[in-house]
Amino acid sequence: MFPVLSGRRALVLACAVLVTVALVSPAAAQTGMVKGKIVDAKGQPVEAANVTIEFKDGIARTYKLKSNKKGEYTQIGLAPGNYKITAEKDKVGIQAFEVRVRIGEPLDVNFKLAPGGGGPSKEEVAKNAAVKKAFDEGVALSRSGDNDGALAKFGEAIAIMPTCFDCFYNVGYAQSQKKDWPKAEEAFKKAIDLKPDYIEAYNGLAQVYNAQKKFDEAQAASQKAAELAMAGGAAGGTGGVDALYNVGVTAWNAGKADDAKKAFEEALKLDPKHANSHYQLAMCYINLGKMPEAIASFEAYLANAPDGQYAAQVKAMLAQLKK
Repeated sequence: MFPVLSGRRALVLACAVLVTVALVSPAAAQTGMVKGKIVDAKGQPVEAANVTIEFKDGIARTYKLKSNKKGEYTQIGLAPGNYKITAEKDKVGIQAFEVRVRIGEPLDVNFKLAPGGGGPSKEEVAKNAAVKKAFDEGVALSRSGDNDGALAKFGEAIAIMPTCFDCFYNVGYAQSQKKDWPKAEEAFKKAIDLKPDYIEAYNGLAQVYNAQKKFDEAQAASQKAAELAMAGGAAGGTGGVDALYNVGVTAWNAGKADDAKKAFEEALKLDPKHANSHYQLAMCYINLGKMPEAIASFEAYLANAPDGQYAAQVKAMLAQLKK
């Protein structure tokens, strides 16, 4: 039996200006900062302007704050990734920007408010509401195990908004649940076409290839996910860990124990409590004939996941290894 690739088993949406439900919460060890100044059409500071910072990479996370007397605002503690930042004040104006936050690089986002300066039209609001409704219904159906119903709803959302990359990701997820690998592959690739840095879509693609024993293709997709996670500053969160774990799983399934070992070790550098990486690393050590190291990794697995999916197996193997 092949180990299972890690990735979001939840559904996400980050298209346009839609607001989505929170499904998973990344545990970013390092964060970024956004700051700036808000002025009116005459260049004068705008006090008490409403600033909304929305995370756009699949997690429903929103920060709300107000500008000070100098029109300045600052938000720290932001996980790296893509955001939409909107500044507005009644009778002054509204403006919005799409930005990317990176670790260690404070981002300046300044606003000049004017009436009609960035708010969505009534048509856009209606369109977004229709997409969100279809998408949320798809989420509910997928959670209940009705993949066909979910696919129909995600299809409705795509018909309204063909650029909805997360809709295609979720189509790929649902098709994977049905084990329709060609359609899952097509959907994940479409999501990547629309969002080239879509880490989770690459992870999904790797799982599709892994299930078909196309290990070279799986390894390439997993490696790309890992590279994107590192380049985008997601290394300290779940994205980087999962990507590296997937690289290791793919290498293990391809019979490359040494390469797998290196990937699991890198994943554990990012998250020493990642139980499944401890388990897979122990299996690599056994394959490489390093029994003391295997025992240590199995014990680390139990310390972090005493009731985990491999707990019973690990206890039995430890009993044998310690004889």
